[in-house]
Amino acid sequence: MRETAGERWARRVVLTLLTLFTITPLYVMLSSSLKPLRDVQGPFTWVPSRPSFQAFVDMWSTVPLGRYLVNSLLVSSVAALISVAIAIFAAFAVSRYRFRGRQVFSVTVLSTQMFPGILFLLPLFLIYVNLGNATGIELYASRTGLIITYLTFSLPFSIWMLVGYFDSIPRGLGEAAQVDGAGPMRTLFQVILPTAIPGVVAVTVYAFMTAWGEVLFASVMTDENSRTLAVGLQGYATQYNVYWNQVMAASLVVSLPVVAGFLMLQRYFVAGLTAGAVK
Repeated sequence: MRETAGERWARRVVLTLLTLFTITPLYVMLSSSLKPLRDVQGPFTWVPSRPSFQAFVDMWSTVPLGRYLVNSLLVSSVAALISVAIAIFAAFAVSRYRFRGRQVFSVTVLSTQMFPGILFLLPLFLIYVNLGNATGIELYASRTGLIITYLTFSLPFSIWMLVGYFDSIPRGLGEAAQVDGAGPMRTLFQVILPTAIPGVVAVTVYAFMTAWGEVLFASVMTDENSRTLAVGLQGYATQYNVYWNQVMAASLVVSLPVVAGFLMLQRYFVAGLTAGAVK
């Protein structure tokens, strides 16, 4: 069906409004980060009267932003990689094999997404504290403990997502590999995974972004040394002042890794799951 003139203009208006809705907050962040603190606290203006990059310099000394950035990158990357690595094997088993308890496992994995994260906060806190007192393994206020915490809610979703991706791959591919003498692991790594790269990348990005912007667990399970960016940005609000220009500058900087990663990997989100699998 050909698009009418009215539909074309309606589409343009809707897309323009959506674009403005998305860009306006980003522009306000950029504009505020280029203003002195006195101008940010005064009447709002769209264009900085005295543009300055001083906020981008001061934000590193007002709070230990560099340490928070390293913590976030380390925790988010490790949690995402471990989550996807485990999910690949679990999803492959659920998708390709029939075994006792398979349905119960699938329902259990999916049902974990029904509960709010705050329900797990106190149990995990008590487990970490008691485990540290009993064994000396310090998981509370550590990056290792935070990684394990993020696995509790990113891993079930990763498994559930990858099962759907693996189910969409024709079973004939794996059966053909088995006829050629390939075992389960060889079939997984040489046949299934190359075909499911878009799904694996999408799940990895999801797991990373979930850990990157998480606040609830990070605010309770960390201390000054293990604190992440999502919680560390609160340090710009002191008892006597709120450094709004530095908050905006830091927010722009900490958004760069996620934006850059998405731009580099966006082609995998639209690639066909089985593109090139069958020639």
